[in-house]
Order: sequence, then structure tokens, then C-alpha cells
Amino acid sequence: MIRIGLAGWGDHPSLYRHARRGSGRLAEYAGWFDIVEVDATFYAIQPERTMAKWKAETPDGFGFIVKAYGGMTGHARGGTPYPDAASMFAAFRASIEPMRAAGKLLAVLFQYPPWFDCTRAHVDKLREARALMDGIPCALEFRHRSWFEGGMRERTLAFMKREGWIHSVCDEPQAGERSVPAVAEATDADLTIVRFHGRHAAGWNAGGPGWRDVRYLYRYSEPELAEWVPRLERLAGQSGTVCVIFNNNSGGDAADNALQLMRMLGLRPPRGGFDPPAEPEQMDLLDFQTEEKE
Repeated sequence: MIRIGLAGWGDHPSLYRHARRGSGRLAEYAGWFDIVEVDATFYAIQPERTMAKWKAETPDGFGFIVKAYGGMTGHARGGTPYPDAASMFAAFRASIEPMRAAGKLLAVLFQYPPWFDCTRAHVDKLREARALMDGIPCALEFRHRSWFEGGMRERTLAFMKREGWIHSVCDEPQAGERSVPAVAEATDADLTIVRFHGRHAAGWNAGGPGWRDVRYLYRYSEPELAEWVPRLERLAGQSGTVCVIFNNNSGGDAADNALQLMRMLGLRPPRGGFDPPAEPEQMDLLDFQTEEKE
């Protein structure tokens, strides 16, 4: 099974005709896609009531991929409000419990920073994180290519299988050591995640104000998406479910590209039990409504 969704639900104005900004958008989003990546958790561990609210706003069968808090992946180099790793991980586990109990938590995504290279110390960090998340499905994404270069590709994949990590496969620019190749291999029999970050090579390592807007400014062409159709179908043969997340949000391209790939794979928006939103004007080329009338 291949499921397609977006990173976050607030930054895709082309999808929404009914919901005001920040109010009701998740419910309307669920009419288009049946999975979503939660990114707010990267910046702060969310209150349980917030996670319970998001769970309640989505229909049965909807799934969440929840990004691990940045302090858990070494991004918070200025420190965290938690006295130690154990209490930080425990707080995160408590926050996701409403989604887990409802069967809507697909995985927690551990995206490690670009400076997290392939060293023994970092392997130990991965083992520690996995132990602290015991019993929770966890996906692993690298941003340093040393994990897949110099004969490390197969060793890294074998490590992920052995330690119980779901592979988060990346499509991203090949822009030096702080980017990884698209290694389309599953490490878990139940789930694989594929994240489309865009291919804006010139902006991938950009710094300064607004760097995120530069990094993820990219619109995939149809031939670029077509490259992934056989890869996704092969991954679906290796894992029970493949979740595809579009993260090229900067220019409003993620939703358009996600719906485009759905059409290429013969998938349709779930409509999720909610009133279907009006078709965005820029999506006319996808012509979902025309197909429904025929």
C-alpha cells in the first residue's frame, strides 16, 4: 500500500476553501490526504491535549508521522528544558499517547542534523534513542552522507534492520556531505517512509534568515516524479505500507506535487468522511472531478 501526504497541514492554501487559517484546516486536509507529518513537535514537545485534539479532528484510518523533538536528535545545542534524556523522552512519549492509543500513530520520525556523521559515538546515540522509544515505531533519517558512502550503505541498512529502525528515504539535492543519496531500500517489513525535500541544490546549504524558505523552494516535474513510480512500487513489495511525504512547501508546491503523484499511481483523495473541498483552480490539470463524473 502506498499512502501520500504532506509535511504539516497549515502551509497549503491551495487546498482550503472552507477553513480559516489555523481553524478546521486539519479536518479539511483529511479530505485530501489520509496521512500527515507533524512538524510542530520538532520545535517543542506538545501538550497531550493538543495531540488529542488533532487526533479527534481526523477520521478513522488517518495516520500521523510525528517528528521527534529537536532536543532528542541533537538539534537543540543550546540546551533543553529537561534535566536529562530520560525525562525528555518520557515527556515526548506521554505527549504522543493519545495518537498511539487511537491507532493513528504511524511512526515517530528521528531526523538527525547535518553534522550527525557516521561515528561510533553517534551509533551509540542511535541505540540510546531506540531504547528510550522501546515499543514505539521509529523512523530514521540521516542528513550526512557518510552513513551511505565508502562501503557504509549496506552496513547502515543492516544496522537499521537489526536495531528496529524504519528507513526514511530521502529525495533531496546532491549538495555535498550534508545531503544523502536516495537509497530506496526498506528496513522494516511493515513501514517505509519516503520524504520529498525538493532538489534545489543551490539553496540546500544556504544559511541566514529565511534559510528554510530557500532550501525547500522546488517544484517537481512530471518526469522527476515518474522516476519514483517504480521505486515506490518496489518499496511497497518490501514493506506493507509506504508513506510518501512532500516537504517542498516553500513555494506552495507540495500539495500540487502530491496530488500529481497520486494520479500517476492511480490513487484518489480519500475524502475521509468530510465534505470534499472545492478543487483548487491550479489543480485543474489533475481533473479528479472529471474522472468522478465519467
